[in-house]
Amino acid sequence: MVFIIWLRLHLKKSFDRIRNENLKKNALTAIPFWIASVITGLIAVLYTKLFVAAENLTGYLIGNHSWLLFILMPLCFLTAWLLVKQMAPYAKGSGIPQVMAAIQISGPRNGEKVNKFLSLRIILVKVASSLVMALGGGAIGREGPTIQIAASIFKMVYQVLPKWWPKISKRNMLVTGAAAGLAAAFNTPLGGIVFAIEELTKTHFSYFKTAIFSSVIIAGLSAQALLGPYLYLGYPKIDSLSPYVFLGVLLVAVISGLLGSSMSKLILAIFAWKAKFKFTYNHVLYVAGCAIIMAGIAVFIDTGVLGSGKELMQTTLFTSAKYSAWYTPILRITGPLLSFTTGSSGGIFAPALAAGASVGSLVSGWFRLSDANSNLLILAGMVGFLTGVTRSPFTSVILVLEMTDRHSVIFHLILAGMVASLVSIIIDKHSLYDHLKVQYIKEIESHEEIEELPDEEKDVPVEKDRDKE
Repeated sequence: MVFIIWLRLHLKKSFDRIRNENLKKNALTAIPFWIASVITGLIAVLYTKLFVAAENLTGYLIGNHSWLLFILMPLCFLTAWLLVKQMAPYAKGSGIPQVMAAIQISGPRNGEKVNKFLSLRIILVKVASSLVMALGGGAIGREGPTIQIAASIFKMVYQVLPKWWPKISKRNMLVTGAAAGLAAAFNTPLGGIVFAIEELTKTHFSYFKTAIFSSVIIAGLSAQALLGPYLYLGYPKIDSLSPYVFLGVLLVAVISGLLGSSMSKLILAIFAWKAKFKFTYNHVLYVAGCAIIMAGIAVFIDTGVLGSGKELMQTTLFTSAKYSAWYTPILRITGPLLSFTTGSSGGIFAPALAAGASVGSLVSGWFRLSDANSNLLILAGMVGFLTGVTRSPFTSVILVLEMTDRHSVIFHLILAGMVASLVSIIIDKHSLYDHLKVQYIKEIESHEEIEELPDEEKDVPVEKDRDKE
């Protein structure tokens, strides 16, 4: 009897010890994610405020001294390009392909290679170059850059962990950082989670679902603490829809999906053409030429070619100016095409959404639809065009739903995303991000050998060795 009592007490103590050790380990494992998430939220807010201030200053100059664009835009475009070229070549573009490449090559011996895509230098150059582009009226967004910035923050937090810290998968840190960055940029937590699953990883979600949920929530709450709760766009009127409006959704999805994929194909073609430039002055002429063309369009045709396009989305969704001119989609494609191919920093998420909104607005004008039906087609266009660029229909749908809080039309938007995804294959089987990711990895491989994680190791949540770059 005494032996049984002793055995029970001993087993209870052992169980408590094991439970406490597991609790301690789980807590220590979660802390790096939480710290990185708070930093991500704070930096995302600061970056947002600076980006908006740059766009507002450009708007002031356009309204009062439009002729200054012919000086300001070439100066800003060239400065933004030079910052990237001289200081951090892989800070160019949106940043999402760089994050995808870093995740793919995040093997134990690839620390220096990953540093080329994600680092403090990347953050500083990314912010500086994109802000200069925004000041110059470039048709860029801040969402893609925020994702690369967030992944860099998570990587740096990972690197400073002491050797005795419980092992954490670097790959999971990078994926979670990217998701937290998207959530903080758009204030769309579900969008960040779906983006991580659909776009960034094939790893079993169960391995890091706690980390990604908590990081997305913390990053979003940190941003909201300073910006307050907000929707990226607002609450468009969606009621009394026609029972036949799904036909318009199908039409918009086909057009926007094809246009989004075509714009991506053109961007890749321009990059391939630019790669043949032998001298620096060729690049200088190209960047300056893009700036002057955009300035000319803005001054003599329509200022809608400039900026991220958020103003166009808000105008078509929340004012009586529902119907865009026939040339508006052309402008909203031309702006990102010229801005993105300069080689400076800047995202394509928001410009793609704006281009899609212009398509939906144009089609609704063809049939003189009511405000509610027009708004639905505008949202469908946003989903369709973004899907054409990214080939991530569910991410596109969730982002638009969370930006507008219009969950009653979820089935219409899923239809738009799936149709756009299918028709986009006609232009290209792969997304713009996939092509750029492969290109970046090949560039790195041309200099040094890359160790990619074998497929069987990619599903393992713990790395055998945390490299200290």
